[in-house]
Amino acid sequence: MPRPVSNPPNPWDAYTVEWIGPPPDAELTVLEEEAKSMLSTNESPDVPFRFSVNPYRGCTHACGYCYARRTHPYLGYGAGTDFDRVIVVKTNAPDVLARELARPSWKREQVVFSGNTDCYQPLEARYELTRRCLEACRRFETPVGVITKGVLVRRDAELLADLAAGPGAEAHVSVAFTDADASRRMEPGCPTPAERFETIRILAAAGVPTSVAVSPVIPGLNDSAVPGVLERAAEAGAQRAFLTLLRLPGEVRPVFEERLREGFPGRASKVLSTLAGLRAKQAGAGDFGERMRGGGPRWEAITRMFEVACRRFGLDAQGSPTPSPLPTTPDPVQGSLFDA
Repeated sequence: MPRPVSNPPNPWDAYTVEWIGPPPDAELTVLEEEAKSMLSTNESPDVPFRFSVNPYRGCTHACGYCYARRTHPYLGYGAGTDFDRVIVVKTNAPDVLARELARPSWKREQVVFSGNTDCYQPLEARYELTRRCLEACRRFETPVGVITKGVLVRRDAELLADLAAGPGAEAHVSVAFTDADASRRMEPGCPTPAERFETIRILAAAGVPTSVAVSPVIPGLNDSAVPGVLERAAEAGAQRAFLTLLRLPGEVRPVFEERLREGFPGRASKVLSTLAGLRAKQAGAGDFGERMRGGGPRWEAITRMFEVACRRFGLDAQGSPTPSPLPTTPDPVQGSLFDA
């Protein structure tokens, strides 16, 4: 079981870190645990990778739409503010991962950081678990992918470039908005869009293959921003792009709806009805392989707009993920990525 840290590590001991934007409006609770395993397997063909590593549970980025919220109740916490403010840290993650990668049976498949919560959320500045896990991957010649909104990934640009030149590495920076105010209302703990575009620039300049994830697309709220996101990402040096439609599984829906009605009271009802329409017209709605896209004329228009903008700005529009090649078993606590 996780144990509470009575006095969370003092980030000022050895270096300076600063909050991006206003600090959280509630006390952060940090819990430490020792993991038994680190390689989680994903069975969903909605995502193009099998293995992921999640050094943290919960996320102070506090995105109102985050699919990972539904995993926090497995720990006995809520999917709302608990997810944002009660963070579990797997203190032995690098050692456990290194042990798993050292097994003769390990086939050196790509490992993605993180399939669940952001591996570069602010606590990474103190614990450095993601960095040390990446170093283990470099040591055992394992290719990696990184999905993040955090600026801390800049710290590891050189390490990721070394991996890219060796077994392989790619970074995916998620940007759903171009407007900082809109972003703050839905993603109150995240770096601003401008800071994320700068992150793309730094990673690309270091030699890390970098893509922009226009994710999630929230119809009626940020779909009109898609071309702007792609243009700025391309200017920053991104090479590829992909987009996904918002999903609201289980406990995520009430959190998202509350955040939406609070931040965008005049648009909330239309956004929700539009989203419901896209999902209702979706072929095989809810089925594996179909859950990251919508259906109907509006979704077709969004995807055409995305594809045209990618061509215009010289980005490789990444296609739909292919099914995982082998059956896998999800981590019972972390859950399978994008569970319904």
